[in-house]
Amino acid sequence: MAHSIKRISADPAICSGKPGLKGTRSPVHIILDLFAAGESCEQILKAYPNLRKDDILSCIKYAADSGK
Repeated sequence: MAHSIKRISADPAICSGKPGLKGTRSPVHIILDLFAAGESCEQILKAYPNLRKDDILSCIKYAADSGK
């Protein structure tokens, strides 16, 4: 399954313009910080029930693409 970074946007009116998941107030860096702290995808979904697994994977894809 391809994970789209189309779910990611940066809006100056939301989260100070930091990249986040469209339709949420969840910045990409928060999701990535949770992974870096050792949280699993399932734990993140439990903590953020408004997210879907594809949202989390889109954050990872966005970060990977940003590093190129």
